[in-house]
Amino acid sequence: MIVHARLSAIKGIKPHEWIIRFAFGGTVCVIAGLIAQRFGPVIGGFFLAFPAIFPASASLVEGHEEQHKARAGFDGTNRGRVVAAIDAHGTAMGCIGLAGFAFVFWIWLPRTRPFVVFPLATLVWLTVSVGVWLLRKKHILRP
Repeated sequence: MIVHARLSAIKGIKPHEWIIRFAFGGTVCVIAGLIAQRFGPVIGGFFLAFPAIFPASASLVEGHEEQHKARAGFDGTNRGRVVAAIDAHGTAMGCIGLAGFAFVFWIWLPRTRPFVVFPLATLVWLTVSVGVWLLRKKHILRP
C-alpha cells in the first residue's frame, strides 16, 4: 500500500458534509475548552486530543461507499463498514503520534519558547505516526 492524497476527491464532498464536519469538530473543541476551564488544562487537553472530526468523517465515508456500491447495483453496507474501519485504524495510528506531540509540548513548553517547541512537537508527531504505520505495514502491530 502506498500512501497518497487524491485532492480531486475534495470536489465530491457536498456542502452539508463540510458543515457536519466543522460543526462536530467545533463542538468537540468547545466542550474540551469548557472541561479545561472547569478541571484544568491537563484534563481538558485529553479531550482536545480526541480526533474532533473522526466520528462525522467515519459516518460520511461509510455513506459514500454504500452509495458508490448501490450505483453499481450492489449492497454496499459491508463495504462501507470495512472502509470506515480502515479509516478508524488510520485515525488511531495518528492519535498515537498526537500523544507524542502533546507530550513534547507538555515537557518543553514551560522551558522554552513556543516557536521552538511547535516544530519539534510536529516532527515527533510525524515520526511517531509514520513509525506506527510502518510497524503496521511490516505486520509487527496487528489489528
